[in-house]
Amino acid sequence: MTARAADRARYDRATAHLDAPVAIVDLDAFDENAEDILRRAGGKPVRVASKSVRCRALLERVLAREGFAGVMSFTLAESLWLARSGFDDVLLAYPSSDRQGFAELAGDPKLAAAVTVVIDDPAQLRLIDGARRGGTEEVRVCLELDTSLKLLGGRIRVGARRSPLHSPDRMAETARAVARTPGFRLVGIMAYEGHIAGVGDAVAGRPVRSRAVRLMQAAARRELAGRRAEAVRAVRSVVPDLEFVNGGGTGSVQYTAAEDAVTEIAAGSGLYVPRLFDNYTSFRGRPAALFAQPVVRRPGVGVVTVLGGGYPASGVAGPDRLPVPYLPEGLRYDPQEGPGEVQTPLLGAPADDLLIGDKVWFRHAKAGELCERFAELHLVEGDRVTATVPTYRGEGHTFL
Repeated sequence: MTARAADRARYDRATAHLDAPVAIVDLDAFDENAEDILRRAGGKPVRVASKSVRCRALLERVLAREGFAGVMSFTLAESLWLARSGFDDVLLAYPSSDRQGFAELAGDPKLAAAVTVVIDDPAQLRLIDGARRGGTEEVRVCLELDTSLKLLGGRIRVGARRSPLHSPDRMAETARAVARTPGFRLVGIMAYEGHIAGVGDAVAGRPVRSRAVRLMQAAARRELAGRRAEAVRAVRSVVPDLEFVNGGGTGSVQYTAAEDAVTEIAAGSGLYVPRLFDNYTSFRGRPAALFAQPVVRRPGVGVVTVLGGGYPASGVAGPDRLPVPYLPEGLRYDPQEGPGEVQTPLLGAPADDLLIGDKVWFRHAKAGELCERFAELHLVEGDRVTATVPTYRGEGHTFL
């Protein structure tokens, strides 16, 4: 029996009492992945990206492990909810225009002490100030450095379009704007190098593309390491007592941790290891988060139909954004239908061994987005479900 076949047998036994659709997290794999992230971080603390987890119980589990510290959140409403739930170090990594949320933040000492908001434009400070509604608490602020690689005088750009703050001078200028604005305190810098951390460099069947990605990422790492160090020095010349400099992502943990200017690493997807993280030379994780759909039809030889399954991930639409049939091995989508809103036909020899009601296990393309489809996660240890915990959705929250 292959390792994957053994996993399927375990998951089927563990969830035999549960009807599909159902989502699980294999805790042995989750914990092993957490240890791998810490090893690659080389002693620097790891801040957990909540968008890649979207389950309070699992955020608490990983943060209880020495070496993990703090949460990187994705909306202000989520940040405030986590702070009220006992998370005392929450970095909101995306700018917000949530005026009601800023009024709550500026009016509550506990929230103001726990939550740091990111900005990249003085206009965002003015929006926050205008939303205070009498709240006088000092708002903790983090600047985001744009990490994209610009070539040929900026005519070629590699990387996400995030912050307008690309140069050390612009970072220092914005730091001065924060320093001279009453009611705000600059405490950190963050920089997410998605073109390094979030792009696989070993795509199966694409050797030329993979080689090109590796060359691009090596050049991008060198350029960013120098520019990030200069940006940190520039900002520290304005605010010497910065609390943190955050960088990285699952695919670049060890590279970012090697930079002296970086004080903490961000990671999250590497805990679940969705399918987009199969194509890396820098690390190998164990798939920890899966979902199962039930077989509801057997249309013919070599074909079964499962309920639902059309859960595409965000990003540029394409086959790599689709969930992948994982267990049993050897199933594939019908190219004329793909994964459907209500039903999904699957082709392959293993279909003939599946009965009505059997489970087919899938992996999502991205990590936390799976939790937008399920209200709860069943936590598996060995061949037993040892706990069932709500996702954000299960607690009544869909923040985006």
